[in-house]
Amino acid sequence: MAGESQKLKLLNLAKMLYERTDENHGLTCPEIIAGLAEAGIEAERKSVYRDLDALRDFGLDIAKLPTYPVSYALVSRTFTAAELMLLTDAVQSSRFLTVRMAHRLTEGLASLGSCHQAAALSKNVHVEGRIKMQNESVFHHVDTLHEAIRRHRQVAFRYVKHDVNKRPQPQGGGRIYCETPVCLIYSEGCYYLIAYNEKHDSFPSYRVDRMQGLRITDEAAVRNERIATFDAAAYTSRTFSMFGGETTPATLLVEESVMSAIIDRFGKDVESAPVDATHARVHVTVAASPVFFGWLAQFGTAVRLEAPSALSRQYADYLRGIADSY
Repeated sequence: MAGESQKLKLLNLAKMLYERTDENHGLTCPEIIAGLAEAGIEAERKSVYRDLDALRDFGLDIAKLPTYPVSYALVSRTFTAAELMLLTDAVQSSRFLTVRMAHRLTEGLASLGSCHQAAALSKNVHVEGRIKMQNESVFHHVDTLHEAIRRHRQVAFRYVKHDVNKRPQPQGGGRIYCETPVCLIYSEGCYYLIAYNEKHDSFPSYRVDRMQGLRITDEAAVRNERIATFDAAAYTSRTFSMFGGETTPATLLVEESVMSAIIDRFGKDVESAPVDATHARVHVTVAASPVFFGWLAQFGTAVRLEAPSALSRQYADYLRGIADSY
Protein backbone atom coordinates (compact mmCIF):
# COMPACT_ATOMS: atom_id res chain seq x y z
CA MET A 1 0.00 0.00 0.00
CA ALA A 2 2.89 2.34 0.73
CA GLY A 3 4.06 2.00 -2.87
CA GLU A 4 0.56 2.81 -4.16
CA SER A 5 0.40 5.87 -1.91
CA GLN A 6 3.74 7.10 -3.23
CA LYS A 7 2.31 7.07 -6.75
CA LEU A 8 -0.28 9.61 -5.57
CA LYS A 9 2.25 11.78 -3.78
CA LEU A 10 2.40 14.57 -6.38
CA LEU A 11 -1.39 14.66 -6.68
CA ASN A 12 -1.82 14.90 -2.93
CA LEU A 13 0.80 17.61 -2.69
CA ALA A 14 -0.89 19.63 -5.47
CA LYS A 15 -4.27 19.17 -3.78
CA MET A 16 -2.86 20.34 -0.45
CA LEU A 17 -1.35 23.46 -2.00
CA TYR A 18 -4.57 24.20 -3.90
CA GLU A 19 -6.82 23.86 -0.86
CA ARG A 20 -4.66 25.30 1.90
CA THR A 21 -2.42 27.97 0.38
CA ASP A 22 -2.67 31.25 -1.50
CA GLU A 23 -0.55 34.37 -1.97
CA ASN A 24 -1.00 35.23 1.72
CA HIS A 25 -0.90 31.77 3.31
CA GLY A 26 1.73 29.07 2.84
CA LEU A 27 2.76 25.69 4.21
CA THR A 28 6.18 24.98 5.68
CA CYS A 29 8.06 21.87 4.70
CA PRO A 30 7.25 20.14 8.05
CA GLU A 31 3.55 21.00 7.52
CA ILE A 32 3.67 19.51 4.02
CA ILE A 33 5.32 16.33 5.35
CA ALA A 34 2.68 16.08 8.11
CA GLY A 35 -0.13 16.63 5.59
CA LEU A 36 1.20 13.90 3.33
CA ALA A 37 1.51 11.58 6.34
CA GLU A 38 -2.20 12.08 7.03
CA ALA A 39 -2.83 10.66 3.55
CA GLY A 40 -0.58 7.68 4.34
CA ILE A 41 2.35 8.99 2.30
CA GLU A 42 5.87 9.05 3.68
CA ALA A 43 8.04 11.98 2.63
CA GLU A 44 11.27 13.63 3.60
CA ARG A 45 12.46 17.19 3.08
CA LYS A 46 14.57 16.64 -0.06
CA SER A 47 11.79 14.72 -1.81
CA VAL A 48 9.33 17.53 -1.02
CA TYR A 49 11.65 20.05 -2.68
CA ARG A 50 11.93 17.81 -5.74
CA ASP A 51 8.17 17.43 -5.91
CA LEU A 52 7.65 21.19 -5.65
CA ASP A 53 10.06 21.66 -8.56
CA ALA A 54 8.19 18.99 -10.56
CA LEU A 55 4.87 20.79 -9.99
CA ARG A 56 6.46 24.06 -11.08
CA ASP A 57 7.73 22.37 -14.24
CA PHE A 58 4.17 21.15 -14.81
CA GLY A 59 2.96 24.75 -14.75
CA LEU A 60 1.78 25.43 -11.19
CA ASP A 61 2.81 28.86 -9.91
CA ILE A 62 4.32 27.77 -6.59
CA ALA A 63 6.28 30.44 -4.77
CA LYS A 64 8.44 30.61 -1.66
CA LEU A 65 6.81 33.08 0.72
CA PRO A 66 8.97 35.47 2.82
CA THR A 67 7.91 33.93 6.13
CA TYR A 68 9.83 32.44 9.01
CA PRO A 69 10.15 29.57 8.70
CA VAL A 70 9.95 29.57 4.91
CA SER A 71 6.59 28.46 3.48
CA TYR A 72 5.37 27.47 0.02
CA ALA A 73 2.14 28.46 -1.68
CA LEU A 74 0.18 28.24 -4.91
CA VAL A 75 0.02 31.97 -5.66
CA SER A 76 -1.79 32.05 -9.03
CA ARG A 77 -5.22 30.59 -9.80
CA THR A 78 -7.89 30.91 -12.43
CA PHE A 79 -9.51 33.67 -10.36
CA THR A 80 -8.01 36.07 -7.84
CA ALA A 81 -9.62 36.56 -4.44
CA ALA A 82 -11.13 39.86 -5.64
CA GLU A 83 -12.54 38.19 -8.76
CA LEU A 84 -14.08 35.40 -6.67
CA MET A 85 -15.72 38.03 -4.47
CA LEU A 86 -17.06 39.81 -7.54
CA LEU A 87 -18.49 36.56 -8.97
CA THR A 88 -20.00 35.65 -5.60
CA ASP A 89 -21.70 39.04 -5.36
CA ALA A 90 -23.08 38.55 -8.88
CA VAL A 91 -24.55 35.19 -7.88
CA GLN A 92 -26.07 36.57 -4.70
CA SER A 93 -27.67 39.51 -6.48
CA SER A 94 -29.20 37.38 -9.25
CA ARG A 95 -32.95 37.54 -8.64
CA PHE A 96 -33.75 34.49 -10.75
CA LEU A 97 -31.78 32.16 -8.45
CA THR A 98 -33.43 30.42 -5.54
CA VAL A 99 -31.67 30.53 -2.18
CA ARG A 100 -30.62 26.88 -2.58
CA MET A 101 -29.16 27.49 -6.04
CA ALA A 102 -27.36 30.64 -4.89
CA HIS A 103 -25.80 28.76 -1.97
CA ARG A 104 -24.71 25.90 -4.24
CA LEU A 105 -23.09 28.24 -6.74
CA THR A 106 -21.43 30.24 -3.97
CA GLU A 107 -19.96 27.05 -2.52
CA GLY A 108 -18.69 26.10 -5.98
CA LEU A 109 -17.01 29.46 -6.39
CA ALA A 110 -15.47 29.20 -2.92
CA SER A 111 -13.93 25.83 -3.88
CA LEU A 112 -11.91 27.62 -6.57
CA GLY A 113 -9.94 29.45 -3.88
CA SER A 114 -7.99 28.35 -0.82
CA CYS A 115 -9.70 27.49 2.45
CA HIS A 116 -8.71 30.95 3.71
CA GLN A 117 -10.33 32.68 0.72
CA ALA A 118 -13.41 30.45 1.06
CA ALA A 119 -13.79 31.52 4.68
CA ALA A 120 -13.63 35.18 3.66
CA LEU A 121 -16.26 34.62 0.98
CA SER A 122 -18.63 32.88 3.41
CA LYS A 123 -18.55 35.91 5.71
CA ASN A 124 -20.01 38.00 2.91
CA VAL A 125 -22.89 35.67 1.95
CA HIS A 126 -26.25 37.42 2.30
CA VAL A 127 -28.40 35.23 0.07
CA GLU A 128 -31.36 35.12 2.45
CA GLY A 129 -31.71 38.88 2.31
CA ARG A 130 -32.08 39.00 -1.47
CA ILE A 131 -35.31 38.81 -3.44
CA LYS A 132 -35.34 35.54 -5.37
CA MET A 133 -37.73 34.47 -8.09
CA GLN A 134 -37.93 30.93 -6.68
CA ASN A 135 -37.90 29.13 -10.01
CA GLU A 136 -35.15 26.54 -10.38
CA SER A 137 -36.31 25.64 -13.88
CA VAL A 138 -34.45 28.70 -15.17
CA PHE A 139 -31.16 26.77 -15.44
CA HIS A 140 -32.81 24.09 -17.55
CA HIS A 141 -34.56 26.75 -19.62
CA VAL A 142 -31.30 28.58 -20.34
CA ASP A 143 -29.69 25.33 -21.53
CA THR A 144 -32.72 24.53 -23.69
CA LEU A 145 -32.75 27.97 -25.29
CA HIS A 146 -29.03 27.86 -26.07
CA GLU A 147 -29.54 24.42 -27.63
CA ALA A 148 -32.45 25.71 -29.75
CA ILE A 149 -30.34 28.64 -30.99
CA ARG A 150 -27.48 26.28 -31.81
CA ARG A 151 -29.78 23.91 -33.72
CA HIS A 152 -31.72 26.74 -35.45
CA ARG A 153 -35.06 25.53 -34.10
CA GLN A 154 -38.11 27.35 -32.77
CA VAL A 155 -39.23 26.94 -29.17
CA ALA A 156 -42.69 26.51 -27.69
CA PHE A 157 -43.84 27.51 -24.20
CA ARG A 158 -46.61 28.96 -22.10
CA TYR A 159 -45.99 32.37 -20.54
CA VAL A 160 -47.29 33.31 -17.11
CA LYS A 161 -47.81 36.44 -15.04
CA HIS A 162 -49.21 36.81 -11.52
CA ASP A 163 -52.77 37.77 -10.60
CA VAL A 164 -53.85 39.89 -7.63
CA ASN A 165 -53.64 36.81 -5.41
CA LYS A 166 -49.98 36.34 -6.44
CA ARG A 167 -50.85 33.17 -8.31
CA PRO A 168 -49.12 32.50 -11.67
CA GLN A 169 -51.65 32.62 -14.50
CA PRO A 170 -50.97 31.66 -18.13
CA GLN A 171 -51.23 34.55 -20.57
CA GLY A 172 -53.52 34.43 -23.58
CA GLY A 173 -55.79 31.82 -22.02
CA GLY A 174 -52.90 29.38 -21.76
CA ARG A 175 -52.00 29.51 -25.44
CA ILE A 176 -48.71 28.07 -26.64
CA TYR A 177 -46.18 30.65 -27.82
CA CYS A 178 -44.05 29.46 -30.75
CA GLU A 179 -41.10 31.75 -31.36
CA THR A 180 -37.69 31.86 -33.00
CA PRO A 181 -35.10 32.38 -30.25
CA VAL A 182 -32.57 35.07 -31.13
CA CYS A 183 -30.47 35.56 -28.01
CA LEU A 184 -30.49 35.58 -24.22
CA ILE A 185 -29.95 38.82 -22.30
CA TYR A 186 -29.20 39.10 -18.59
CA SER A 187 -30.69 42.36 -17.31
CA GLU A 188 -31.50 43.68 -13.82
CA GLY A 189 -31.00 40.29 -12.19
CA CYS A 190 -33.12 38.27 -14.64
CA TYR A 191 -32.66 36.33 -17.88
CA TYR A 192 -34.72 37.36 -20.89
CA LEU A 193 -35.23 35.60 -24.20
CA ILE A 194 -35.25 37.92 -27.18
CA ALA A 195 -37.32 36.18 -29.82
CA TYR A 196 -38.39 36.98 -33.36
CA ASN A 197 -42.12 37.00 -34.06
CA GLU A 198 -42.64 36.45 -37.79
CA LYS A 199 -46.30 37.49 -37.77
CA HIS A 200 -45.57 40.95 -36.36
CA ASP A 201 -41.98 41.22 -37.64
CA SER A 202 -40.92 42.17 -34.10
CA PHE A 203 -38.54 41.18 -31.32
CA PRO A 204 -40.58 40.48 -28.17
CA SER A 205 -38.81 39.70 -24.89
CA TYR A 206 -39.82 37.02 -22.39
CA ARG A 207 -38.68 36.52 -18.81
CA VAL A 208 -37.11 33.04 -18.80
CA ASP A 209 -38.31 32.25 -15.25
CA ARG A 210 -41.91 32.89 -16.35
CA MET A 211 -41.85 30.26 -19.09
CA GLN A 212 -43.65 26.97 -18.54
CA GLY A 213 -43.32 23.74 -20.50
CA LEU A 214 -40.47 25.09 -22.62
CA ARG A 215 -39.45 22.70 -25.41
CA ILE A 216 -37.57 22.72 -28.71
CA THR A 217 -39.86 22.13 -31.68
CA ASP A 218 -39.19 20.54 -35.05
CA GLU A 219 -39.93 23.86 -36.78
CA ALA A 220 -36.88 25.52 -38.30
CA ALA A 221 -36.03 28.92 -36.89
CA VAL A 222 -36.88 31.89 -39.09
CA ARG A 223 -33.84 33.35 -40.81
CA ASN A 224 -33.70 36.85 -42.24
CA GLU A 225 -31.54 39.95 -42.36
CA ARG A 226 -33.15 41.53 -39.28
CA ILE A 227 -32.27 38.52 -37.13
CA ALA A 228 -28.77 38.25 -38.60
CA THR A 229 -28.02 41.90 -37.78
CA PHE A 230 -29.82 42.06 -34.42
CA ASP A 231 -27.73 44.12 -31.98
CA ALA A 232 -28.33 42.93 -28.42
CA ALA A 233 -26.30 45.77 -26.88
CA ALA A 234 -28.28 48.42 -28.76
CA TYR A 235 -31.56 46.72 -27.83
CA THR A 236 -30.62 46.75 -24.14
CA SER A 237 -29.54 50.40 -24.19
CA ARG A 238 -32.83 51.67 -25.62
CA THR A 239 -35.25 49.52 -23.62
CA PHE A 240 -36.14 49.99 -19.97
CA SER A 241 -36.61 46.90 -17.77
CA MET A 242 -36.70 44.98 -21.07
CA PHE A 243 -40.09 46.58 -21.84
CA GLY A 244 -40.16 46.67 -25.61
CA GLY A 245 -41.87 49.20 -27.84
CA GLU A 246 -41.44 51.22 -31.00
CA THR A 247 -38.07 52.93 -30.95
CA THR A 248 -37.68 56.61 -31.67
CA PRO A 249 -34.90 59.21 -31.48
CA ALA A 250 -35.41 61.56 -28.54
CA THR A 251 -33.80 64.77 -27.31
CA LEU A 252 -33.39 65.42 -23.60
CA LEU A 253 -32.47 68.69 -21.91
CA VAL A 254 -30.42 67.55 -18.91
CA GLU A 255 -29.23 69.42 -15.84
CA GLU A 256 -25.61 68.87 -14.88
CA SER A 257 -26.70 67.42 -11.50
CA VAL A 258 -28.09 64.28 -13.16
CA MET A 259 -25.66 63.94 -16.09
CA SER A 260 -23.92 61.01 -14.38
CA ALA A 261 -27.22 59.10 -14.26
CA ILE A 262 -27.73 59.71 -17.99
CA ILE A 263 -24.26 58.35 -18.73
CA ASP A 264 -24.92 55.34 -16.47
CA ARG A 265 -28.02 54.54 -18.53
CA PHE A 266 -26.88 55.33 -22.09
CA GLY A 267 -23.09 55.03 -21.85
CA LYS A 268 -20.18 57.46 -22.06
CA ASP A 269 -20.49 57.67 -25.84
CA VAL A 270 -24.03 59.10 -25.71
CA GLU A 271 -24.36 62.05 -28.10
CA SER A 272 -24.56 65.31 -26.16
CA ALA A 273 -23.62 68.97 -26.35
CA PRO A 274 -23.47 71.71 -23.66
CA VAL A 275 -26.27 74.28 -23.82
CA ASP A 276 -24.98 76.53 -21.05
CA ALA A 277 -22.91 76.19 -17.88
CA THR A 278 -25.45 73.88 -16.19
CA HIS A 279 -27.34 72.11 -19.00
CA ALA A 280 -26.64 69.74 -21.88
CA ARG A 281 -28.78 68.54 -24.75
CA VAL A 282 -28.61 64.74 -25.08
CA HIS A 283 -29.72 62.72 -28.11
CA VAL A 284 -30.75 59.10 -27.52
CA THR A 285 -32.85 56.36 -29.07
CA VAL A 286 -35.48 54.88 -26.77
CA ALA A 287 -38.38 52.44 -26.82
CA ALA A 288 -41.40 54.53 -25.85
CA SER A 289 -43.17 52.83 -22.96
CA PRO A 290 -44.61 53.52 -19.49
CA VAL A 291 -41.36 52.12 -18.08
CA PHE A 292 -39.35 54.75 -19.98
CA PHE A 293 -41.70 57.48 -18.74
CA GLY A 294 -41.33 56.20 -15.17
CA TRP A 295 -37.55 56.31 -15.50
CA LEU A 296 -37.79 59.86 -16.83
CA ALA A 297 -40.14 60.99 -14.06
CA GLN A 298 -37.65 60.15 -11.32
CA PHE A 299 -35.56 63.16 -12.37
CA GLY A 300 -38.43 65.63 -12.03
CA THR A 301 -37.57 68.90 -13.75
CA ALA A 302 -33.87 67.99 -14.02
CA VAL A 303 -34.55 66.20 -17.33
CA ARG A 304 -36.93 67.63 -19.93
CA LEU A 305 -38.11 65.57 -22.90
CA GLU A 306 -37.86 68.13 -25.71
CA ALA A 307 -38.43 66.05 -28.82
CA PRO A 308 -40.16 64.55 -30.63
CA SER A 309 -43.24 66.56 -29.72
CA ALA A 310 -45.53 63.52 -30.02
CA LEU A 311 -43.47 61.66 -27.43
CA SER A 312 -43.44 64.74 -25.19
CA ARG A 313 -47.25 64.83 -25.32
CA GLN A 314 -47.41 61.13 -24.44
CA TYR A 315 -45.17 61.78 -21.46
CA ALA A 316 -47.32 64.74 -20.35
CA ASP A 317 -50.46 62.57 -20.65
CA TYR A 318 -48.72 59.88 -18.60
CA LEU A 319 -47.93 62.36 -15.81
CA ARG A 320 -51.45 63.86 -15.89
CA GLY A 321 -52.97 60.40 -15.69
CA ILE A 322 -51.00 59.67 -12.53
CA ALA A 323 -51.87 63.03 -10.98
CA ASP A 324 -55.58 62.62 -11.82
CA SER A 325 -55.69 59.26 -10.03
CA TYR A 326 -54.94 60.90 -6.68
